[in-house]
Amino acid sequence: MIFAESPLAGAFVIDIDRIADERGFFGRLFCIEEFSAHGLPTDVNQCSVSYNARRGTLRGLHYQAEPYEEAKLVRCTAGAIFDVIVDVRSDSPTRHHWFGLELTAQNRRSLFIPKGFAHGFVTLADETEAFYMISVPFVAGAARGLRWDDPTFDIRWPIAPVVMSARDAAYPLLART
Repeated sequence: MIFAESPLAGAFVIDIDRIADERGFFGRLFCIEEFSAHGLPTDVNQCSVSYNARRGTLRGLHYQAEPYEEAKLVRCTAGAIFDVIVDVRSDSPTRHHWFGLELTAQNRRSLFIPKGFAHGFVTLADETEAFYMISVPFVAGAARGLRWDDPTFDIRWPIAPVVMSARDAAYPLLART
Protein backbone atom coordinates (compact mmCIF):
# COMPACT_ATOMS: atom_id res chain seq x y z
CA MET A 1 0.00 0.00 0.00
CA ILE A 2 1.20 3.49 -0.80
CA PHE A 3 0.22 6.11 1.81
CA ALA A 4 0.29 9.85 1.02
CA GLU A 5 -0.76 12.26 3.76
CA SER A 6 -3.33 14.84 2.68
CA PRO A 7 -3.04 18.55 3.55
CA LEU A 8 -5.28 17.80 6.56
CA ALA A 9 -3.32 16.03 9.30
CA GLY A 10 -4.29 12.43 9.84
CA ALA A 11 -6.10 11.96 6.50
CA PHE A 12 -4.36 9.80 3.91
CA VAL A 13 -4.79 9.02 0.24
CA ILE A 14 -4.00 5.33 -0.20
CA ASP A 15 -3.02 3.73 -3.50
CA ILE A 16 -2.65 0.04 -4.19
CA ASP A 17 0.91 -1.21 -4.52
CA ARG A 18 0.17 -3.43 -7.49
CA ILE A 19 1.84 -6.76 -8.19
CA ALA A 20 1.05 -7.18 -11.88
CA ASP A 21 1.42 -10.00 -14.39
CA GLU A 22 -0.41 -11.26 -17.50
CA ARG A 23 -3.55 -11.96 -15.42
CA GLY A 24 -3.88 -8.40 -14.14
CA PHE A 25 -2.72 -7.37 -10.69
CA PHE A 26 -3.04 -8.12 -6.99
CA GLY A 27 -2.79 -5.61 -4.16
CA ARG A 28 -3.87 -4.96 -0.60
CA LEU A 29 -6.66 -2.54 0.27
CA PHE A 30 -6.24 -2.83 4.03
CA CYS A 31 -3.49 -4.21 6.26
CA ILE A 32 -3.40 -3.92 10.04
CA GLU A 33 0.40 -3.82 10.11
CA GLU A 34 0.68 -1.08 7.47
CA PHE A 35 -2.09 1.02 9.03
CA SER A 36 -0.44 0.66 12.46
CA ALA A 37 2.94 1.66 11.00
CA HIS A 38 1.33 4.95 9.88
CA GLY A 39 -0.32 5.48 13.28
CA LEU A 40 -3.81 4.80 11.90
CA PRO A 41 -6.53 2.90 13.74
CA THR A 42 -7.13 -0.68 12.69
CA ASP A 43 -10.56 -1.36 14.19
CA VAL A 44 -13.22 -2.09 11.59
CA ASN A 45 -16.63 -2.61 13.14
CA GLN A 46 -18.87 -1.89 10.19
CA CYS A 47 -18.73 -1.99 6.40
CA SER A 48 -21.28 -0.12 4.32
CA VAL A 49 -22.05 0.53 0.68
CA SER A 50 -23.64 3.57 -0.96
CA TYR A 51 -25.26 3.01 -4.37
CA ASN A 52 -26.18 6.12 -6.36
CA ALA A 53 -28.19 5.83 -9.57
CA ARG A 54 -27.56 9.32 -10.94
CA ARG A 55 -24.59 11.55 -11.70
CA GLY A 56 -24.76 14.61 -9.45
CA THR A 57 -26.01 12.79 -6.36
CA LEU A 58 -24.71 14.45 -3.21
CA ARG A 59 -24.26 12.68 0.12
CA GLY A 60 -23.02 14.60 3.12
CA LEU A 61 -21.34 16.26 4.76
CA HIS A 62 -21.83 13.77 7.62
CA TYR A 63 -20.07 13.00 10.89
CA GLN A 64 -20.77 11.45 14.29
CA ALA A 65 -20.65 13.54 17.48
CA GLU A 66 -18.44 12.61 20.44
CA PRO A 67 -17.97 10.01 21.78
CA TYR A 68 -19.10 8.17 18.62
CA GLU A 69 -16.72 9.69 16.06
CA GLU A 70 -15.94 7.46 13.11
CA ALA A 71 -12.72 6.82 11.27
CA LYS A 72 -13.46 5.65 7.71
CA LEU A 73 -11.70 4.12 4.76
CA VAL A 74 -13.66 5.01 1.61
CA ARG A 75 -13.23 3.53 -1.85
CA CYS A 76 -15.26 3.90 -5.05
CA THR A 77 -16.04 0.44 -6.46
CA ALA A 78 -18.14 1.52 -9.48
CA GLY A 79 -18.32 4.85 -11.28
CA ALA A 80 -16.67 7.94 -9.80
CA ILE A 81 -17.05 10.35 -6.90
CA PHE A 82 -15.52 13.62 -5.83
CA ASP A 83 -14.88 12.80 -2.18
CA VAL A 84 -14.61 15.63 0.37
CA ILE A 85 -13.60 15.86 4.00
CA VAL A 86 -13.87 18.86 6.32
CA ASP A 87 -11.85 19.10 9.53
CA VAL A 88 -14.28 19.69 12.43
CA ARG A 89 -11.78 19.07 15.25
CA SER A 90 -12.07 22.00 17.67
CA ASP A 91 -8.33 22.05 18.49
CA SER A 92 -7.03 21.63 14.93
CA PRO A 93 -5.02 24.29 13.09
CA THR A 94 -6.90 23.21 9.93
CA ARG A 95 -10.36 23.43 11.51
CA HIS A 96 -12.99 24.09 8.81
CA HIS A 97 -10.47 23.42 6.02
CA TRP A 98 -11.47 20.91 3.35
CA PHE A 99 -9.74 18.42 1.09
CA GLY A 100 -11.22 16.67 -1.91
CA LEU A 101 -10.17 14.21 -4.59
CA GLU A 102 -11.62 11.92 -7.21
CA LEU A 103 -12.07 8.32 -6.21
CA THR A 104 -12.97 6.13 -9.17
CA ALA A 105 -13.35 2.47 -9.98
CA GLN A 106 -10.45 2.96 -12.41
CA ASN A 107 -7.94 4.70 -10.10
CA ARG A 108 -8.78 2.34 -7.21
CA ARG A 109 -7.70 4.95 -4.67
CA SER A 110 -8.94 5.03 -1.10
CA LEU A 111 -9.26 7.91 1.33
CA PHE A 112 -8.61 7.34 5.01
CA ILE A 113 -10.71 9.78 7.06
CA PRO A 114 -9.75 10.13 10.72
CA LYS A 115 -12.14 10.82 13.57
CA GLY A 116 -13.18 14.45 13.76
CA PHE A 117 -13.90 14.96 10.05
CA ALA A 118 -17.16 15.48 8.19
CA HIS A 119 -17.39 13.47 4.97
CA GLY A 120 -19.39 13.73 1.80
CA PHE A 121 -19.25 13.25 -1.94
CA VAL A 122 -20.92 14.04 -5.23
CA THR A 123 -21.16 11.35 -7.90
CA LEU A 124 -19.47 12.06 -11.21
CA ALA A 125 -21.13 9.20 -13.10
CA ASP A 126 -24.40 7.30 -13.14
CA GLU A 127 -24.46 3.92 -11.36
CA THR A 128 -21.80 4.86 -8.81
CA GLU A 129 -21.04 2.84 -5.69
CA ALA A 130 -18.84 3.69 -2.71
CA PHE A 131 -17.62 1.20 -0.11
CA TYR A 132 -16.86 2.24 3.48
CA MET A 133 -14.92 0.49 6.23
CA ILE A 134 -15.91 2.20 9.49
CA SER A 135 -14.25 2.04 12.91
CA VAL A 136 -17.41 2.10 15.04
CA PRO A 137 -21.06 1.13 14.62
CA PHE A 138 -23.41 3.91 13.49
CA VAL A 139 -25.33 5.67 16.29
CA ALA A 140 -28.36 7.50 14.87
CA GLY A 141 -28.58 9.94 17.79
CA ALA A 142 -24.98 11.06 17.22
CA ALA A 143 -25.43 11.75 13.49
CA ARG A 144 -24.55 15.32 12.53
CA GLY A 145 -24.05 17.20 9.31
CA LEU A 146 -22.74 20.32 7.65
CA ARG A 147 -24.15 22.09 4.61
CA TRP A 148 -22.41 21.06 1.40
CA ASP A 149 -22.48 24.68 0.12
CA ASP A 150 -21.57 26.49 3.35
CA PRO A 151 -19.43 29.55 2.45
CA THR A 152 -17.38 28.95 5.62
CA PHE A 153 -15.72 26.03 3.81
CA ASP A 154 -15.95 27.30 0.20
CA ILE A 155 -15.72 23.75 -1.19
CA ARG A 156 -15.06 23.74 -4.93
CA TRP A 157 -17.32 20.93 -6.09
CA PRO A 158 -16.59 19.91 -9.71
CA ILE A 159 -20.32 19.68 -10.55
CA ALA A 160 -23.46 21.06 -8.98
CA PRO A 161 -25.55 18.47 -7.13
CA VAL A 162 -28.90 17.57 -8.69
CA VAL A 163 -30.02 14.91 -6.18
CA MET A 164 -29.71 15.08 -2.40
CA SER A 165 -31.70 14.09 0.65
CA ALA A 166 -33.97 16.58 2.38
CA ARG A 167 -31.80 16.18 5.48
CA ASP A 168 -28.60 17.13 3.63
CA ALA A 169 -30.30 20.14 2.01
CA ALA A 170 -31.65 21.36 5.37
CA TYR A 171 -28.47 21.51 7.46
CA PRO A 172 -28.00 25.09 8.70
CA LEU A 173 -25.08 27.24 7.64
CA LEU A 174 -22.27 27.10 10.20
CA ALA A 175 -22.50 30.82 10.96
CA ARG A 176 -26.09 30.21 12.12
CA THR A 177 -25.34 27.29 14.46
